[in-house]
Amino acid sequence: MSKKEETKVAAPKKKVVDLSAIYDRTKTYSLNEAIAIVKKINKAKFDASLEAHIRLGINPKKSDQLVRGAISLPHGTGKTVRVAAFVSPANEAACKAAGAEFVGGEELIETIKKTEKTDFEVAIAEPLMMKNLASIAKILGTRGLMPSPKNDTVSPNPAKAVEELKKGKISFKNDDTGNLHAVVGKLSFEDKKLAENFQTFLDTVRKVKPATAKGSYIKAIAICSSMSPSVKVIIS
Repeated sequence: MSKKEETKVAAPKKKVVDLSAIYDRTKTYSLNEAIAIVKKINKAKFDASLEAHIRLGINPKKSDQLVRGAISLPHGTGKTVRVAAFVSPANEAACKAAGAEFVGGEELIETIKKTEKTDFEVAIAEPLMMKNLASIAKILGTRGLMPSPKNDTVSPNPAKAVEELKKGKISFKNDDTGNLHAVVGKLSFEDKKLAENFQTFLDTVRKVKPATAKGSYIKAIAICSSMSPSVKVIIS
């Protein structure tokens, strides 16, 4: 076989694992059953996260139907979140003590402006610092890192905001297709703790239902691990 012919040989297809003995992908399960199934079908060799996915009955193109919020899960997410705090000198020490990895004002802003590096997952800011972030708004905005009062990342008490993020506070926002996605814990958590985290998230999503959203608000729910198929959950 020539080299040219060798390049035409298709790569072997990945073997599809038959999970029908464990669960039915077309069936919906109670939350407790679904959590147990996800733990069984998870094959990751690391402590995978449990993800919650909710399909909403909203029109994501309408600004008055967007769904977003922030919540502190009762048992945290199990993830270590790297935080940047854009604050005045008076609050720098407190934010560092609370656990923020990047703390500063104009110097931090200038560094990001020059390098365009954002080695953090969440950014918080004092209200008075928001105007200063204009010079890096495009960098932060395109990466989903721009602080906003709507998800509690703009706060007059930045140290408290950092502390809450470190303890497992999460923000959520619907995507362009009207779906919500959130991490609600690690599979190493007890089933009860995962269920409580998920229920807290779901209850919060219900509370922020847009007044203009008509018909069925929560259309479908599914959970999965970072690397597993999803399991449908009964809407209760």
